[in-house]
Amino acid sequence: MAALTLCLDIGGTKIAAGLADPGGGLVHTAIRPTPAGGDAEGVWAAVAATIADAVRVADGPVTAVGIASAGPIDLPGGSVSPVNIRSWRGFPLRDRVAAEVPGVPVRLGGDGVCMALGEHWLGAGRGARFMLGMVVSTGVGGGLILGGVPYTGRTGNAGHVGHVVVEQDGRPCACGGRGCVETVASGPWMVRWARDNGWSAPAGAGARELAAAAAAGDAPAVRAFRRGATALAAMIASVGAVCDLDLVVIGGGVAKSGGVLFDPLRAALADYAGLDFLATLRVVPAALGGEAGLVGAARLAGLG
Repeated sequence: MAALTLCLDIGGTKIAAGLADPGGGLVHTAIRPTPAGGDAEGVWAAVAATIADAVRVADGPVTAVGIASAGPIDLPGGSVSPVNIRSWRGFPLRDRVAAEVPGVPVRLGGDGVCMALGEHWLGAGRGARFMLGMVVSTGVGGGLILGGVPYTGRTGNAGHVGHVVVEQDGRPCACGGRGCVETVASGPWMVRWARDNGWSAPAGAGARELAAAAAAGDAPAVRAFRRGATALAAMIASVGAVCDLDLVVIGGGVAKSGGVLFDPLRAALADYAGLDFLATLRVVPAALGGEAGLVGAARLAGLG
């Protein structure tokens, strides 16, 4: 029986678990919603149940565990304080997971770096040496691959590109800052801006409906996507200049809108990325979809 890696991807809306074979293939996946408004132990109970379900169906030994968690994280201490899981502040996630799978090495990483690792290993980032992986969805997250290896920084939070400031006098962000790219380009913020600027849509309509409206030529929807794409382009040009990137891979729900997002993004990037060494910087859609974080967590576990 092949050895298996238990991989977890924990965020504000879902908790996912997978069992990966040595080649990164997911032989089992399970997803459950993150308890909305739950206290710390209530959220943990959902994670623990997801782990137990995965271990129960494993048809081989689980020899390592990789965790992709929403952040910020404290990599040296093994704790997490996700912006979108408010009850987890300094939550000792690595130790709690290790207690569920005793005797097995456990590695923790931010969900952005795990997404980047997954795409770099088996997705759209294969072969890239200096890459930014991004998720544009209910928030904007990211992770860096520099010199072909993940770069996590001092605390594990390098690559938090959703909180690059793109509007000096912009709206307050959930992170405590102001004018972050997340307040312009994430799905909920684009929908909010579109509604404030004339988009007529049914109650409950979200980023998917906004993308469909933009594709059909609805003027406020088109402007909302163009505004979000321009903010992303400004951020990408800045991070590209700092890190000397050759590739940006973008996944997440908003990225599924295709040309509605990528066409204005690439056009704006040509205006912002004026340095010669950024002329070859490419921006491409992710290839692994929602599995990138799990695949990256498995890869992270294998790097120990």
